[in-house]
Amino acid sequence: MPRLWRFAHGWLVPAPVEDVYAVCAAVDDYPTWWREIRSIQRVDGGSGEARVRSVLPYTLRLLITREIEDPATGRLRVRLERDLTGWAEFRISEGVNAGAAVAFRQEVEITARGLRHVAPALAPLLRANHTWMMRSCERGMVGAVRGGA
Repeated sequence: MPRLWRFAHGWLVPAPVEDVYAVCAAVDDYPTWWREIRSIQRVDGGSGEARVRSVLPYTLRLLITREIEDPATGRLRVRLERDLTGWAEFRISEGVNAGAAVAFRQEVEITARGLRHVAPALAPLLRANHTWMMRSCERGMVGAVRGGA
């Protein structure tokens, strides 16, 4: 029986919503500011292949396909396939002090054969690895919005 992994993270970015949204929408640039996104190779106008590796010595191969890109609601959502199957999304909204609130959510099933079998035993480690990756995302995103990764 498949196990669904759910993640939710949130933070504030001291920048206008439009600027944060623009950084999040430019997926091809993620490797320049989000160090765990090792590479993205464009497949077509709406999808690309990504290699992702956080602290653990395992690289995920993902096909990322755009599902929702809506600047009016601040929502960006992609479908994930290959080593993970499911979706991930950013929602950017008004925060405090003219900043932006970023909410990241993800629901995936691990489909990588070797990882799928050991994931239940490694659940706390995998969750910590994901949290580390999202903290890096937060730091990188703040830097990218300020004009440098």
